[in-house]
Amino acid sequence: MKLVTYSEPKSQSNNRPGLLWGSWILDLQDIPNVASRLDIKIPKRLTKLSSVQSTLELVISGSKGFDALHDLSWRIFNRLDPEKIPRAFKNLGDVKLRAPVPRPALVRDFYAFEDHVKAARARRGLQMPQEWYEFPAFYYSNPGRVYGPDEPVPRPAYTEALDYELEIACILGKTGTDIREEQAEDFIAGYTIMNDWSARDIQEKEMKIGLGPAKAKDFATSMGPWIVTPDELQDRRFGKGRFDLTMSARVNGRQLSNGNMKSIHWTFSQMIARASQSVEVHAGDIFGSGTVGTGSILELGPNVHRWLVPGDVVELKIERLGTLRNSIIETSKPN
Repeated sequence: MKLVTYSEPKSQSNNRPGLLWGSWILDLQDIPNVASRLDIKIPKRLTKLSSVQSTLELVISGSKGFDALHDLSWRIFNRLDPEKIPRAFKNLGDVKLRAPVPRPALVRDFYAFEDHVKAARARRGLQMPQEWYEFPAFYYSNPGRVYGPDEPVPRPAYTEALDYELEIACILGKTGTDIREEQAEDFIAGYTIMNDWSARDIQEKEMKIGLGPAKAKDFATSMGPWIVTPDELQDRRFGKGRFDLTMSARVNGRQLSNGNMKSIHWTFSQMIARASQSVEVHAGDIFGSGTVGTGSILELGPNVHRWLVPGDVVELKIERLGTLRNSIIETSKPN
């Protein structure tokens, strides 16, 4: 199942949740009518589906309802005739996709790919700290500055070293405390692509102080284009907590990054277990993986590509998860 947040072309604020099927979107509020036309009974726990106003609201509504929707969507889509799509469906090309969760309650971004950590630290003349191998480390990002697919991202006025970061993220579907690693995967509602934009010159100074990253990261995080539920990835499972999914990044059409999710050192189950120690993590929380190996200009170096500037177009692609594209624009000047 794929979940999207979208808006009609004439609406900039009325975001709606929907299910994606090929190139078609079925709004949640239209599901009862479509199901009725296909002679499919709506489960009791989904009778209030039409009142759900956001993908986040759907995710935090409870795993039973989420599972029921998954089953219902499977029955609907398997009965549809691709040549006779009901009017209730909207074509993907006729709407504006937004970030799947435009305003998450909390965003934790981890540091889980060993190749990235080694390469990034080597650029600064640093060795790998032994502590990195003891537990998955993370920082808190800014949930108020989330951008969706094809949404322009302003370059902060305070940086001359803007970088992208190619990451995979998960969204939690359940709430819990002290979650055991072997149970943690059941808490994942789905996966999406994440770009943790970074101001490298600011980050370097913050890290020297010993507190951060903070201002180097809080200006923008991109997510999308949709949420893919775990069942759609099971045939690509690679050992425990990993998936064989190619990850790549292009800038202005030129491929710079090439990695794979299966190389992740710390799994999402381990991240969730760590974050939930003596702390309640909530349905709707976002967990970023951190950058995959080669997934940033910082790693690749100035001989491969300069820092990002207004006019650049960055495309992150993860197999099965789609493509997340953003252009860089100049920061608006205050009046």
